[in-house]
Amino acid sequence: MALKVGQKAPLFELKNSEGKSVKLEENLPCIVYFYPKDFTPGCTAEACSFRDNHQVFKDFDITVFGISRDSVASHKKFKEEHQLSFDLLSDTSGKVCKQYDALMPIVKVPKRITYLIDAEQRVRAVYSDMFGATKHIKSMINQLKTE
Repeated sequence: MALKVGQKAPLFELKNSEGKSVKLEENLPCIVYFYPKDFTPGCTAEACSFRDNHQVFKDFDITVFGISRDSVASHKKFKEEHQLSFDLLSDTSGKVCKQYDALMPIVKVPKRITYLIDAEQRVRAVYSDMFGATKHIKSMINQLKTE
């Protein structure tokens, strides 16, 4: 069960692909999307779709973060290879994934789920679809345009 719209998003602090700490509360409003693994076809398509639509989010003053359990080094390589214009955050322990109900039971791999979090740290929109990687971006853009 994903976090609900209106619910306060859990605070977190994770390392980005450069090894620098990133705190949720210092980057609101934002989109936080969880994904299973760097360099897999669906995750690459999703990341590139966020990259290709980055200006739309920038126009709304929305920061984008991708989170998976991959290492900082893996994120650095993935970000560079696909020229991603946003931070990828490393949650190797899976703690943040679990707080956001973005961790598949037993296999402990992140689900594909996206949250729009407002300036007051409230969840404004949620989109969850394990197989519709690029639909996450369309859903978030539609949500921003209707607010």
